[in-house]
Amino acid sequence: MDAPRIAHTVPFPLPVKKGDTVYWCACGLSKTQPYCDGSHKGTGFSPVPYTATRDKIVFFCGCKHSSKGMICDGSHVALKGQESSP
Repeated sequence: MDAPRIAHTVPFPLPVKKGDTVYWCACGLSKTQPYCDGSHKGTGFSPVPYTATRDKIVFFCGCKHSSKGMICDGSHVALKGQESSP
């Protein structure tokens, strides 16, 4: 797998609690987007840990093309209509 699958063309705004660590799906194959469920095995992708420094809402990237990694940078706007089939 050379490029990640576009899981969603909008970000996932999700609450995180200070000190909690979540694992963001980098491959786009996880059924529990935006979090990893192990579907990346054999793809060359690995989940990316995110540890919250405070309680807040994080806009996790759904398109997997953000220049900020797991944090949405708006890249999904240019990818509309390119979603991969499940």
